[in-house]
Amino acid sequence: MSSQATLLSLCLLVGVATLPAQTARETAAQSEQRTHWWREAKFGLFIHWGLYAVPADATDKNGNYKIAEWYQANKEMQLTDYEKFARRFRPTRFDARRWASLAKEAGMKYLVITSKHHDGFCMFDSKLTDYDVVDATHWKHDPMKDLAAECQKHGLKFCFYYSIMDWHHPDYLPRRPWEQATRPPAGANPDRYIDYMKGQLRELLTNYGPIGVIWFDGAWELDLRGPPSPEVERRLRPMEVNSMIRSLQPAILINDRNNLPEDYATPEQSVPASAFPPGRLWETCLTMNDTWGYATNDHNWKSSADLIRKLCDIAHKGGNLLLNVGPTADGEIPPESVERLAAIGAWLKVNGEAIYGTTASPYRKLPFNGRCTVKGDRLYLQIFEWPEMGLTLSGLQSKVKRAATLNHGERLQVKPIPGELATLFISKPEKIDPIATVVELRLSGPPDVTDPSPAIKSKANGTFLLTATAAEINGTTGVIRLQYDPTSNQVTNWTKPKDFVLWICDVPQAGRYAVEMTYTCSSHDAGDEFTVGLDRGERLNTTTVATGPEPATVKLGELSVPAGRQMFSVRAKATLKGSLMNLREVQLQPARR
Repeated sequence: MSSQATLLSLCLLVGVATLPAQTARETAAQSEQRTHWWREAKFGLFIHWGLYAVPADATDKNGNYKIAEWYQANKEMQLTDYEKFARRFRPTRFDARRWASLAKEAGMKYLVITSKHHDGFCMFDSKLTDYDVVDATHWKHDPMKDLAAECQKHGLKFCFYYSIMDWHHPDYLPRRPWEQATRPPAGANPDRYIDYMKGQLRELLTNYGPIGVIWFDGAWELDLRGPPSPEVERRLRPMEVNSMIRSLQPAILINDRNNLPEDYATPEQSVPASAFPPGRLWETCLTMNDTWGYATNDHNWKSSADLIRKLCDIAHKGGNLLLNVGPTADGEIPPESVERLAAIGAWLKVNGEAIYGTTASPYRKLPFNGRCTVKGDRLYLQIFEWPEMGLTLSGLQSKVKRAATLNHGERLQVKPIPGELATLFISKPEKIDPIATVVELRLSGPPDVTDPSPAIKSKANGTFLLTATAAEINGTTGVIRLQYDPTSNQVTNWTKPKDFVLWICDVPQAGRYAVEMTYTCSSHDAGDEFTVGLDRGERLNTTTVATGPEPATVKLGELSVPAGRQMFSVRAKATLKGSLMNLREVQLQPARR
């Protein structure tokens, strides 16, 4: 997967509604049918396996912590030195049946494995290079053939990860700084590389049976983020590549990492703060520890409870979870991973109907510590911590016919709370699952919910903090996005003047507020006009300023804000030079007189 330095460009969350990608002859209904299995599945296994499992080291040349599958780059190794790991790659303990069985028992419905990672080493028998598991190792075996067969036997969709980035191929650019002398870029032909990539994709899609997903990665290295453009098309030819894929396997799904939105978005190592807009499919990919490939020095394992709750959170927001394991060079999945897969599988055997085939919660915010999913006339409450006196649920207009836990079938009391409109009391069960107790509410029909979610409230000092994470992002499909950063999130790719962000706030009393905005803006993009303020009231007109690479907080002026529920927004005024800004947050502070 990504290095920590480039993680920002990977975690791109589309902030607008869009149907799944459609082929030229595909209707919306056909698109929905094609993606049906994926939407029902909810849970898949990611496998990162390659030469990096031989050194199994998650540090760089200075001892700083990195991710193991980037070993070649972390150590700034020359290609000839890294190639030697191929002779040491002997996975004599590889058992495709065991891997597929582990996924099946964990409750997973599909399996995505690295056919080629950034190091360019192919984990399949490619006729287009000798740098593959059959020709370059003593093992002389194609594990993808075994896995494809075992996935079919176990009822799992078999899928391929494929890295567009390739540190081995002579025609791939750019070169790494430390290998400029030994591998000069002169003579490299990126167009020839894309032809090579197309040839390998053709092999993957014709030699291994039906493939559920092509999971691209690495196109972001060329820094061509954003909507399709002549430059993207010239360098990567994504429309041509994806069209070829669909011609070979029309039922396949393609992710969003070949510079096209395609079927679904792929936030990495994070769960979005809120659900994607209806119609946009998405999948969080997540490690059990810190690194994707196997590393002997990565012991920071997430607990089984944490992973199960993350699965609930993702289902609550309408997404899928692709959970990773990094097998050893011997071909074994680490025992820590096996233990967690078993625990998740045991929970899903009891509670799976609250995950599989569900849709996002009708509630943006719940009045208890837990999550919620929907399926037909069922509302499933996944409760992490029970209030001692039972819980309340507001806004449900549908009649509750029956309430019971899934773990023991214990019937629960449900009754309206006098004096509170559409608010129910649900009694606490005697038998609690400490990870997540699921309560199934059988309703008189599909859930009719008036979402009582509170708007943003001011802090104790009266300040409103309007963060990128809390914003409702409205705009162009596949462009304006919420981008996750280890320290602060931001709205990015703001290239269309009609795109805007919105917050709803509860203002306790009318007053004047000083407005500050924290953002980054390049010198090339600076000078664009935008407004910030009330959608139905006073607004400030201003222009962006160059901030450099680090975010700056800019004072914009003051607004008069009436009491009550108010909508604040930031909107561009005219044609943009490039990107309006990378917005971190807006602060509204009571003005001092």
